[in-house]
Amino acid sequence: MRLTVHTDYALRLLMYLALKPGKVATIREVAETYGISRNHLVKVAHELGRAGFVETLRGRGGGLRLARPPEAIGIGDVVRTTEEDFRLVECFDPQTDHCRIGPSCRLRHLLHDALDAWLEVLDGATLADLVERPKPLRRLLEITA
Repeated sequence: MRLTVHTDYALRLLMYLALKPGKVATIREVAETYGISRNHLVKVAHELGRAGFVETLRGRGGGLRLARPPEAIGIGDVVRTTEEDFRLVECFDPQTDHCRIGPSCRLRHLLHDALDAWLEVLDGATLADLVERPKPLRRLLEITA
């Protein structure tokens, strides 16, 4: 399983915002800090805003901040929101399943179980868990508390 760049950026953006509690961050600031695409980050922020993870503030002094406490943002929820699909193999989608061994295949069940276990692990973590030790992260990202 491999996360998309979109999900990677979403998790990094949320971590950055969690490291600045009560403060606003701009897309430009986050993009420059991580050395990532500003345009791509705009799309990520928009999706996170629509999903209720991020609040966007317009105008002078505007930017982004978390829409809820880090403890209330589940990593599994973020991944489910930002990933396009979880079709690990062709047979996960009845519309495109043309596999000849489908009726007797045990691989499909094994991969379903693995995906369920992976998501269960992510469901057990929150954004707060990812920034539990903020000092080293703030130092690496040059964020002043």
